[in-house]
Amino acid sequence: MIDIELLQTALLLLPVGLIAGLIDAMAGGGGLITIPVLLWAGLSPVQTLATNKAQAVFGSGMATLQFIRRGHLEVRGIALAVVCTFAGAAAGALLVQQIDSTFLARLIPALLIAFAVYFWRSPRVSDLDSHQRIGTTLFAVCIGLGVGFYDGFFGPGTGTFFAMSYVALLGYNLRRATAHTKALNFTSNLAALLCFLAGGHIVWPIAMAMAIGQLTGAWIGAHMVMRHGAVLVRPVLVVSSILISGKLLWDRIG
Repeated sequence: MIDIELLQTALLLLPVGLIAGLIDAMAGGGGLITIPVLLWAGLSPVQTLATNKAQAVFGSGMATLQFIRRGHLEVRGIALAVVCTFAGAAAGALLVQQIDSTFLARLIPALLIAFAVYFWRSPRVSDLDSHQRIGTTLFAVCIGLGVGFYDGFFGPGTGTFFAMSYVALLGYNLRRATAHTKALNFTSNLAALLCFLAGGHIVWPIAMAMAIGQLTGAWIGAHMVMRHGAVLVRPVLVVSSILISGKLLWDRIG
């Protein structure tokens, strides 16, 4: 028998997925919208995390596909980073139920505010590539494993961390950094989702409805990034970082 109330909730959350997919494709931070809304819809914390990953993987996958089709993503060059990100995210998702996340909750807002200032003030953040500071192998191991673990373990701001790392460490321009960020974000979403599947915590009607919105929003967002580059991505990254920081700080105060 069809649960009419659940179906109505799923349809109401479809536009939420669209907005989150649009923002995520440009700068990350879609979870800042979807997680509170899923909790508001009555899902338990575990169901919220699992369902959020189930719908987010569609948005990040769509954005990644668009960047590949337009030649902004170096598939072969990112292979090791993908493997490391997958391993890190899987480890984080498995350990999140056993380790206290209080320290991360305190640290992340400060890091995101620092990133916002960097993106806003640094002349390196543009549509031009700049100086590469570390090798791609070291980047894949340190950033792939580290940020991947963070996404599986905690989550908010993952896209911002990846983008910041590509700009600051590999010297990528913002359009190119965003393209590679979406590939790694898709990887971490997929790894965490696979870890949640066995637990049976995903509310599939809601996840699928939001996934439709994610696909649409991510398609629009990816094309906006490719068309406008740093002019669009820089302010969105700054605002996203500040909002995520504010949300995390507010949750701690509340």
